Amino acid sequence: MGIVLKQSFRNTIIIYSAFLVGGINTIVFYPRILESEFYGMVTFLLSASNLVMPLTAFGIQYTIVKFFSSYETKEEKDKFLSSVIFLPLLIAIPLGFMWNYAHDWIMSKVTVENQIIEDYTFSIYLIAIACAYFELFYSWTKVQFQTVFGNILKELWNRVVVFLLLIAVSLDFITKSDFILYLTIAYIIRAFVMMFYAFYMYLPKFHFKLPENYKEILQYSLYIILAGSAGAILLDIDKIMIPGKDTIEKAAYYSVAVFIGSFIEAPSRAMTQILQPLTSKSLNEFNTKEVENLYKKSSINLLLVGGLFFLLVNCGVSELFKLMPEKGYAGGEWVVLMISFAKLYTMFLGSNGAIINNSTFYKVTLPIALGMSVFVYLLNKLFYFNLEFGTDGLALATLLTILIFNTFKLWFVYKKFSITPFTPKSFKMGMIILFMFVAFYFWDFNLPELEIMEFSITPIINILLKSIIITLVYVFVVLKLKVSNEIDSLLKRFYK
Repeated sequence: MGIVLKQSFRNTIIIYSAFLVGGINTIVFYPRILESEFYGMVTFLLSASNLVMPLTAFGIQYTIVKFFSSYETKEEKDKFLSSVIFLPLLIAIPLGFMWNYAHDWIMSKVTVENQIIEDYTFSIYLIAIACAYFELFYSWTKVQFQTVFGNILKELWNRVVVFLLLIAVSLDFITKSDFILYLTIAYIIRAFVMMFYAFYMYLPKFHFKLPENYKEILQYSLYIILAGSAGAILLDIDKIMIPGKDTIEKAAYYSVAVFIGSFIEAPSRAMTQILQPLTSKSLNEFNTKEVENLYKKSSINLLLVGGLFFLLVNCGVSELFKLMPEKGYAGGEWVVLMISFAKLYTMFLGSNGAIINNSTFYKVTLPIALGMSVFVYLLNKLFYFNLEFGTDGLALATLLTILIFNTFKLWFVYKKFSITPFTPKSFKMGMIILFMFVAFYFWDFNLPELEIMEFSITPIINILLKSIIITLVYVFVVLKLKVSNEIDSLLKRFYK
């Protein structure tokens, strides 16, 4: 786990730095500068591009990770990379010619009040293509076991660009419409930067010959493209469905709550960058013992770190919403709780997804992804449109879908590999999180109202004091009970 923890630690710092910038954008700048209507439109455009991206990527980002380590000679590796680099164009080019039809279909799914979207739908296409090629070249560097620079581009680039563009809008350097244009250009530039770095890390001698196992590559890519497209529905379909029923401002309100709830998943995203290629390598070498070792250690370490942020987020969220400028943003505590719990359960599964995606049983990802997308869509229709649960219903649909299908994935890996992420420490860690949640969730410091330039800082002080206490108690208990050897060693560097 040495390389895993080393790069995961760096990636976690990067991702939480990105979340910090993103938090400033989401909680402070977006609502005040773009305001809820335009912010809701940006949310819609980015969510729509996330739905299109897996289709245009052709699954190549996963194909590179799965197959690269299986080739033994440089010539074989070069043939492989030469053949996959152009595959996304097979879908991207025809899709571009048909975009007028896609535009008309998108506009038919939004209400009359949300026609502001109409002038910006082509950004969905451009951002999707840029993200597809970014992911391709990011995987290119992952198989070289270099994930940090790509992670900076993936997590920090866009948020810093948004931060700068929002300031530019506030100073009247650019208009709100220009904001969309420059954000789209930033995604395109990011893809080119990632490409240059990927070629710097590994520049193949380009061949115009297909690798011998090209049929297997195409078959895998087709499965993954379908699975990825279906899986993207789970992540973004709720934000896409909101303008079909309510005003687009609701998408902004819901997006903020989802962002806060997703804050806890940064360690998982960081560790996955290096776990994917390592798990693939172990599977290609038939080293089941190492696969199990990665499975168990990633599970307990992600549960430990994710558990702390789960507590910090949920025990301070009510105070955090008091800082929002519009009342529509408040009242999202249940959304935050459900989304964060879904993320925590996914983190508990550790490298489960990497095992399935990179094994000979990868075909099961398609029915799982299709099942999840259909299930969450039907639950969204039931809870949001029929039962009028509001955005709480959208979050509940996501939570139930993740609980059910991730449990199936847990069982599937056990059935095929006879391994689980469970250790005696898993139960111990779960009890720590539960008891501390009950202890800290229902109270806040009763502080007097304090203001600086007519801005109340009482919620900020409350959050800081409560977070310090939770962190100190959590770290003390975790060290006392020796839950993770890796975390123990890391923490002891700071207090010895």
